[in-house]
Amino acid sequence: MKNFRKEILGLIVIVFLSVSATCQEKTSSSADSNSKVEKKDKKRKKKKKYKLPEIDLSHWSVTTPELNHKGSAMNIEPPEILDYATDERLLPYMYNDSTLGALVFYSFPSDATTANTKYTRSELREQMVPGDNNTNWTFADGAYMKGKLQMGDVSKSSDGKYHKVIIMQIHGRLTNEQRDLIGQKDNNAPPILKIYWQDGKIRVKTKELKNLSASDNEILGKDAWDDDKGFTFEQEVGFSKFTLEVEVSDGKMVVILNKNEYAVYDSIHMKRWGVFENYFKAGNYFQSRDEGAFAKVNYYELEVKH
Repeated sequence: MKNFRKEILGLIVIVFLSVSATCQEKTSSSADSNSKVEKKDKKRKKKKKYKLPEIDLSHWSVTTPELNHKGSAMNIEPPEILDYATDERLLPYMYNDSTLGALVFYSFPSDATTANTKYTRSELREQMVPGDNNTNWTFADGAYMKGKLQMGDVSKSSDGKYHKVIIMQIHGRLTNEQRDLIGQKDNNAPPILKIYWQDGKIRVKTKELKNLSASDNEILGKDAWDDDKGFTFEQEVGFSKFTLEVEVSDGKMVVILNKNEYAVYDSIHMKRWGVFENYFKAGNYFQSRDEGAFAKVNYYELEVKH
């Protein structure tokens, strides 16, 4: 009888231990499952983090493809531009993509063109003094601009090629005295630098004097300058992010793509350009009038130094 009781007790102990182990396994499995769920939730939360572009707009104005009440292209200056994220006038053309962390510039053909062009733009204009276009810089002063950007989306023409977009510029400007000297109605001078996104590559265009013997007064007119043949960087950027730098010094201009390709301009044309004041431009200067055409340019970083 004693032996029988011992056997029964032994069986009870074995059953108890087995049940206990099973429960522990289930508990452990449940804990592991909960841990995995928590990790997934954390990953999801991390993915949902909003990112903003690293761009200070306090020294930039912007022109958009929309008409203002005067029938000209809309232009917003500091400090109003700082509220671009809630400004209904700017929302369609300049807005944050918080998933990418980019400031998007959107443009398409419209009636909102600016002087001396048939094309529209959603483009920033540098203002060394916020709200003032009369304070600019010369090559002798020196200047530097760096942007981290990306072609977001762009339409194609009837021949199947992507439409061109100017993504950066250095624009010349006449002082009031120079303007009056040559009898011009406005202060516009030619752009000494235009950087294009063209067929997935970066193309640079600059200006050359038609007559190197022309006087300093004679070269103030737009007719004194012509486009050069242009230069295309070897690297194809496509729709990937890339970095552009522009360095300006007395008689010299350097354009750098991704810190490994350089376009250097230090000819007599650059030296003679020293008579002009200048300002930087960046964004989306769309180069098409095709119906239904459009482009989006994503800027992640933009900085200027003098």
